[in-house]
Amino acid sequence: MSELIEGLPDAVAVRCLAWVPFYLYPKLELVSRSWRATIRSRELFRARQEVGATEDLLCVCAFDPENLWQLYDPQRDLWITLPVLPSKLRHLSHFGAVSTAGKLFVLGGGSDAVDPQTGDQDGSFATNEVWSYDPIIRQWAPRASMLVPRAMFACCVLDGKIVVAGGFTSCRKSISQAEMYDPDKDVWIPIPDLHRTHNSACSGIVIGGKMHVLHKGLSTVQVLDNVGLGWTVEDYGWLQGPMAVVQGALHVMSHYLIFKQEGRLRKVVASASEFRRRIGFAMIGLGDEIYVIGGVIGPDQWNWEIQPMGVVDVLTMGGERPTWRQVASMTRCRGTVLGCTQLRI
Repeated sequence: MSELIEGLPDAVAVRCLAWVPFYLYPKLELVSRSWRATIRSRELFRARQEVGATEDLLCVCAFDPENLWQLYDPQRDLWITLPVLPSKLRHLSHFGAVSTAGKLFVLGGGSDAVDPQTGDQDGSFATNEVWSYDPIIRQWAPRASMLVPRAMFACCVLDGKIVVAGGFTSCRKSISQAEMYDPDKDVWIPIPDLHRTHNSACSGIVIGGKMHVLHKGLSTVQVLDNVGLGWTVEDYGWLQGPMAVVQGALHVMSHYLIFKQEGRLRKVVASASEFRRRIGFAMIGLGDEIYVIGGVIGPDQWNWEIQPMGVVDVLTMGGERPTWRQVASMTRCRGTVLGCTQLRI
């Protein structure tokens, strides 16, 4: 192979390229065939870790357009559009979205469109399909299917493995089954069921290395610390509302305020009155900031029109007083956010 950079050993050249931001990779590939091979090699991404050049990006999928994901680069305030998720399900929603092993994973979910298998049009089905997006080769690929089809379920990463629990399967039947995925082996295994199943959507959040499953409208939380020991049921008295973990602490938006929840204690850290009419947004922590992304402006007595949004508001927690600011809006996606997670590249 010819030298990547004239006068430098290739091992050194790769480490030089590792410092180039991810959003420029498509342009680097145009330099030569050897550069293209390097840009799409795992060696380069290992070098990014070795030299400390990894980047934390946000992955977002909204209602419009269907099955499209974008990445947000907070260092450069720009959006990167991914190839369309090649699922056969149109307007896939209610899925799980996490990242591990350097890839974005989209798991399960359902759709309001027609079920391609049965022709059912009432949206009462769920899928067990799993997709991963590899930023090295910039492609989606199918992975091993979950053991149980499910939608509106809890989905988290523990020790590099994906854990899913609860939710609804086909015919809107609530389930308690849980399972775990090893991304290196591409294998799912069953783990202990949840203690309780409820006829409501559930979500998952990781705090202190433990997975917490929350059911909408309930104060109890089911906690997984050790897979072998199963779940425990706790009642922390947490507020209901959008949640984000910032520097290991849980933050909740409730009654148009942002609360920091520490055990059973909570304190107000910022106002969120600007979101009074905004629904369907995502809330996620990144570094010492909270991102509020997308959503729609609901109707009021003066305007019955629903307005899809691509705006992004950021609450910076550092300093004496948390402050809000707006960053670049999504360039392609709009409306209700269907999936949002963090990806380290």
